[in-house]
Formats: sequence, structure tokens, C-alpha cells
Amino acid sequence: MNHEFKADVVRAMMSPEAYDEDVKKIEMVQTHISYVFLTGNYVYKIKKPVNFGFLDFSTLENRKFFCEKEFELNKRLCGDMYVAVVPINRSKGQIKIKGAGGVVEYALKMRQMPQESMMSNLLKKNKIDEKIIGKIAKIIADFHSKAETNEKISKYGSIENISYIWNENFDQTVEFIGKTIDKDKFDFIKDKVNNFIKNNKNLFEKRISEGKIRDCHGDLHSGNIFIADKIYIFDCLEFNDRYRCSDVILDIAFFTMDLDLNGREDLSKYFVEKYVESSGEKELFKLLKFYECWRAYVRGKVMSLKLNDLHVNEREKEEAEMMARKYFELSFKYANELTKP
Repeated sequence: MNHEFKADVVRAMMSPEAYDEDVKKIEMVQTHISYVFLTGNYVYKIKKPVNFGFLDFSTLENRKFFCEKEFELNKRLCGDMYVAVVPINRSKGQIKIKGAGGVVEYALKMRQMPQESMMSNLLKKNKIDEKIIGKIAKIIADFHSKAETNEKISKYGSIENISYIWNENFDQTVEFIGKTIDKDKFDFIKDKVNNFIKNNKNLFEKRISEGKIRDCHGDLHSGNIFIADKIYIFDCLEFNDRYRCSDVILDIAFFTMDLDLNGREDLSKYFVEKYVESSGEKELFKLLKFYECWRAYVRGKVMSLKLNDLHVNEREKEEAEMMARKYFELSFKYANELTKP
């Protein structure tokens, strides 16, 4: 990482003088790919200058490109939450949003929503009911019906691509056998998944021919939904088309898997009923368990990879190990259901 970037820009963004609005209090939250500054009325998200292979934010040009892409993609589901991509300038040592001098960085500016209205928080307080779930199902069904599809996007639904991603997942989790996933469960999931792919070649090809592979959301879970004055589904995955463009069923499988993980299988089932009712997606039941297995397995992998991160402390690693086991257990449960007619 560029340490000058971290020292100069981040320090400046913690000062009210850096903003082109009246700011009283600033809170910073970090992810492995972003700095997020909460100012009360707005949120400013800056991409870290990192390159992980599957994403490349290493140059200013790339960070600008992906800020603009994230802005455009997210306007599909919550346009009025995303305000603008703003330049951060430096002049005579002063760093300021839309200031004088040359551009040193770009930020995605969004309206700040109350954290208590995040769906993941509302789930914990048992404040999510069927009425809300029904509304989300209708929003997602409408979104999927309008989402772009073309020959390039359709290729992401091919047997070759699906097999490639699954093999990548298995290869990247071998080192965690005995740590976050038991060998017998690893072998079981791998066997069931490979058999399912082999036995359903015609179904995957049918999905492509019917235009069911679309430019989706890619990160559809309760931590990316606000239930406020209306429903905001935000933080669409922008940095890699391969992770976002998929069968629409893979998109909703993230949401149903997340509800299952939170112990709300009742809401998961209701969501599926309402989504099918709105979309007419009858083949959902043939593929949902396969894609839920996929989503749970990837989350298990992501949590497991935290165990190798030098920047993650021991307490966080213990929590990541526990969550990885929960996700892999859920993936195993879904894989077991693939054997059922």
C-alpha cells in the first residue's frame, strides 16, 4: 500500500476542513479495500490503493474508474442514496474535497443512513416481518427483469465458468481442512457439487438460452440493505464482473442463505415464494440449493482467509474461525439437500 496516500489523505479526511459542507463529527470505518468516512449527513468512501488480483485499485485512474462504475451500478437500486463521485484535491499542502490544485484521490459520496435501520441489525432485534420481505422480493424481481444481459454476460453462466469458480473455491480452501472445515465435509461438498454440475448440463444451458444470466447485484445480503424511508439495497459489487454477472438465482441465493444463517428459514422460504410469484421463476427450486451451497462456501472461504491476514488480531481471527465453520456447516447442509429429488 502507498503509505503516503494513507498518511496524507486519511489524516486530511479526519478534519472538518477537508469537506465542502459543514461537518461536526467524523467517524472512519475500514474494510480491506476501502476507507469509509461518516460525517452525519454523508458518507465518503475512498478505495485503498491495493491489488488483490481479482480487484485492482493500485492506480488513481483505476480508483476513479471503479468509483464511477460503483456509482452507476448502484443507481439501479438506490439512485438517490448515491450522490456523486467527488475529486479530492491538494493545493499548497491543503487537501480538500473539490478544492484547488491537482487531484490526489476520488471519493464516492453517499447519503448517510442510520445504522439502526440496517437490515442485519433489525434481524437481530426481530424487527423484520413478512411484509418487508415481500417488498424486497418484489424489488429484486423487478430489478432482475430489467438487468442487462447479452452474449458476454451469458458466458458467466456457462458450465466452464461455473466449474472454474468451484474448482478455485476448493483449491483455495484445501489449506483450511482440519481448521475451519472437516475433511469428510470438504470431500462430501466437492463430490455433490461436481455431480450436480455434471448431471445438470442441460439445465445450465437452458438458463443461458432463456437470458437468465444477467448483470446482477453480486453482494445481496442483510448488511447491504437499509429499511428507512424506503428500502435501499446498496453496495453492489463493482470491482469484478465475474463475481456480479450470474444466474439471477445465484443473486437471490446470497439473500436466502443469509436469512438461513440468521435462523430465519421462515423468512427465507417466504422470500422465495414472493420472488417466484413476482418473477414467474419456476426453475428457481431446481437450482436454489446448489447456489445457496455456493454462497455459503464462498463466505466460509472468505472468513478462513482472514486467518492468514497479518492485520487481523487474535480476537478477530477467533471470530472469523467460528463464522467460517458456521458457513461451511451451512454449505454442507445445502450440499446434502442436493441429493434429494
